[in-house]
Amino acid sequence: MAINFKILQHKTKDSVHLTLNGDFDGTSAHELINKLNSYGTNACQVFINTNGLTSVHPFGQAVLYLNLPAMRHRSRSLVFLGDHRRQLSNPWIQ
Repeated sequence: MAINFKILQHKTKDSVHLTLNGDFDGTSAHELINKLNSYGTNACQVFINTNGLTSVHPFGQAVLYLNLPAMRHRSRSLVFLGDHRRQLSNPWIQ
């Protein structure tokens, strides 16, 4: 469990901006998934900034990647930004 992982959020009318900080592991992935699910269909776009991540663990990638299709079917656009965007949006591309 990455005890230094934090999610900062900023909401606007139609979108949510999340900034991920710390180490991204399996527990962090579940925390992000739960945060995304908490918005329901209220957010049209979710921007996820990955610049604050110090490391991305393969298990965290896998947990997130397995849950991305279900989240994308909730009529929301997930946009990954930052240095680790490719690792989180598609962990099989390194």
